[in-house]
Amino acid sequence: MLHIQQEALHQLIRAALQEDIGEGDHSTLSSIPAHQQGKAVLRIKQAGILAGMQVAAAIFQLVEPDAVFTTFKQDGDAMQVGEVAFEVAAKVHTILQCERLVLNCMQRMSGIATLTKSYTDLLNGYRTKLLDTRKTTPNFRLLEKEAVRIGGGVNHRFGLYDMIMLKDNHIDYAGGIPQAIAAASDYVQRVQPSLKIEVETRSLEDVALVLEHGAGKVFRMMLDNFTPEQVKLAVDLINGRMETEASGGINKDNIQAYAAAGVDYVSVGGLIHQAQSLDLSLKAVIL
Repeated sequence: MLHIQQEALHQLIRAALQEDIGEGDHSTLSSIPAHQQGKAVLRIKQAGILAGMQVAAAIFQLVEPDAVFTTFKQDGDAMQVGEVAFEVAAKVHTILQCERLVLNCMQRMSGIATLTKSYTDLLNGYRTKLLDTRKTTPNFRLLEKEAVRIGGGVNHRFGLYDMIMLKDNHIDYAGGIPQAIAAASDYVQRVQPSLKIEVETRSLEDVALVLEHGAGKVFRMMLDNFTPEQVKLAVDLINGRMETEASGGINKDNIQAYAAAGVDYVSVGGLIHQAQSLDLSLKAVIL
């Protein structure tokens, strides 16, 4: 099931098609009759985790509502070289105009889902969950975060509007942790009581300050650039009074050490900005 809000997805698709097609797809307009029908298949050329199937269907069907999209694999499936993921039957103009957008989305999303799955596999047997971050491609966050979810990760806040996160610069500008928490808590009560507050800490002394001033106000504490040993000390000190998140410098080599320290979440920006697109192709079916 697609977890993306439909209108937001359609807005992204329309903007991307306008960027690509502009005043018209002259290559197709000049060589293919407007009424000609066709079929194409999505061929897998690189192993990994498939992502973007429902996005592809939405692209074709937004351009041509009567397009027939037949799936042979699903988002989150393991994929192997030579497999066919879907077939689309539509006007040839639709297929050719949508081809690059479909491939750009699916290749990028599959790369992110594949990298995410390699991280979540390392967390098997631990209670720790994997979070993404806001380190995303401008105007493509919607699909990048969906790819993380498909790969088994958990979406953190989507943007600046759906959660309060008091990071180092907020804290420094506010005058310190007590002042930042007090101001944020007052804001939540006045403006939007449903907003949750997370606070970043840079030391065990910061952890103690958040525990002292954030009781009943802060729902999660970020332990930023802590070593696994420091995380263990912090988790013991917090003792379940609020959720914990380790962030900064976490990779495949050390993620299990952080999980073993008992933290609730680890966040990894590299899930998105270090992912490499996978090789897929959309090929015409000639009958």
